[in-house]
Amino acid sequence: MSSTERTPLYQKIQDYIRERIESEGLKAGDRIPTEKELMEQFNVSKITVVNALSGLANERWITRVPGRGSFVSDRTAGAAAAGAPAGLAPHDASPAAAPRGRTGLIGLVMPSIDDYFAIRLIDGARRALERRGYRSVILLSGGQLEQEKEAIKTLKEIGAEGLLIFPVDEEQYNEEILAMKFAGFPFVLMDRYLPGVETNYIAADGRLGTSLAVDHLWELGHREIAICSDSPIQTVTVQERIEGYIDGLRRKGALINPAHMISGFRVDSLKEAESHPLFRYIRNRMATAYITLNGRLAVQIYQMAKQAGLRVPEDLSIVSFDDPTSIVDEFSLFTHIRQFESDMGAQAADKLLEVIQAGGGAGGRYAKTLLEPELVVRQTSGPPPAADAV
Repeated sequence: MSSTERTPLYQKIQDYIRERIESEGLKAGDRIPTEKELMEQFNVSKITVVNALSGLANERWITRVPGRGSFVSDRTAGAAAAGAPAGLAPHDASPAAAPRGRTGLIGLVMPSIDDYFAIRLIDGARRALERRGYRSVILLSGGQLEQEKEAIKTLKEIGAEGLLIFPVDEEQYNEEILAMKFAGFPFVLMDRYLPGVETNYIAADGRLGTSLAVDHLWELGHREIAICSDSPIQTVTVQERIEGYIDGLRRKGALINPAHMISGFRVDSLKEAESHPLFRYIRNRMATAYITLNGRLAVQIYQMAKQAGLRVPEDLSIVSFDDPTSIVDEFSLFTHIRQFESDMGAQAADKLLEVIQAGGGAGGRYAKTLLEPELVVRQTSGPPPAADAV
């Protein structure tokens, strides 16, 4: 498959608008296509169009006027104000075009890159940074707080102008993150945030995600719906998703069964799965549907169901946060909650560069951005067995 075919939809929209501005000689103040027109032309959701236009606005290609639409910006003035040569388009900038006296280097701190969520998140951030003339360096924390601290220190030591951080799941705060906040060092948190501590943060709306999953399974006829997390602690992300699950069931008038909220365990090896409590839960058909809070767990439940002699989705349905099986949406196997990871990474990068250009994070306003997730129905969800159907 060519690289063109893998281009994110929001980037295709951005490329189309840039090309129209340049090829048609549009001038400052000229109107560009409306959100509705772009949604119809590219057959995409509103959030994709909004993300594309927000990126173009950050790059000063367009100016968005609430209630009126989007218009071509005066790029010559914008480039000059940013210290770049007049007429230089932001997306054509090289690392040398970063602000004078700076490194043009941005650090990314991730727990791991062993799933498609992380890969898409990084790719979105990398593309956005490269379009603005910045390079990126990635360090992995391995999900360990001390390694995360060391990664932050190392990236600052090598001259990173700012950091994009996917924090580890920990009850204790990372003192390095708190120190950066108070010192005004630019950073943006992705997917997770620190309760009670104001920072720039971007993630998908976890409550809405589990609510969408509950609605889908309920409409199929499921009434015994379990939610599963393998996180050893009740992190903010886990808590918000469980709250969405509870809210979704309450709106149906359903009673909440605490036994269906399964958390705090790990499935280390499927070779010994039959002795695992979750295997017995699945085999005994305690629930007809499972919502998993990550893709890896969805695969493990799928495999356990097979070992127990159950079919998916005929005997058991699974809805996962994130698709664990395919980096290409059209080849997805699992019904899942899409969190628009590429857009998340791109918006986090755009926000970080905005903070850097404003002179840092101390004393400024902090933005908490929630992206609206989307339910993608594939092959792992269906009506419950006839005996359990309502």
